[in-house]
Amino acid sequence: MEISEAHARELEKQVARKQQLREQINGELAGVERILFEAGCGHGHWLADYAEANPEVTCVGIDLITWRIRKGLDKRDKRNLKNLFFYKAELGEFLEVLPPHIRFERTVLLFPDPWPKAKHHRRRMVQTAFLDEVAKRTDTGGTFCFRSDDRPYFDWTVEHLETHPEWEIDDAAQWPHETETYFQSLMEEYFSVVARRV
Repeated sequence: MEISEAHARELEKQVARKQQLREQINGELAGVERILFEAGCGHGHWLADYAEANPEVTCVGIDLITWRIRKGLDKRDKRNLKNLFFYKAELGEFLEVLPPHIRFERTVLLFPDPWPKAKHHRRRMVQTAFLDEVAKRTDTGGTFCFRSDDRPYFDWTVEHLETHPEWEIDDAAQWPHETETYFQSLMEEYFSVVARRV
């Protein structure tokens, strides 16, 4: 089947983008075996505060929006945080190029887009396939931490975790680090869940 020139150009861009991301990660995370991973890190408020409070933990955040990544990098550089890394990357591409030996000690999702309309639910970050991928990267006892101000999305996430064979909700678990983020400051209330890899 032939593809259009526009499609061919887009595929070339995708290949180049992934190669550049792969080279950047391999260079910056050389020797790293375990990370705290934040998908959709926004301005980097939470992750920068966590990295500062936990200098022994390598912290990695990704986001699709360039200026958000730039703000995160500014925070890192101002505080001279050697254990903090931000990448402009789509989730699937990041997981594809991340070296397979790097394990997720903890994965954090803070206030991801809830895509409230039913026809858009397939765009939500929390899906069975996503939890499968994170589970593959997480050793037994590692955690998945989710927080949202949208109750239906929170309930959706709890349901997906409860039915997933490799995750178990830990009702007694503490949230790993409390600091008010830009998005959290806008919320009247929010809901949190922590699950462990079994």
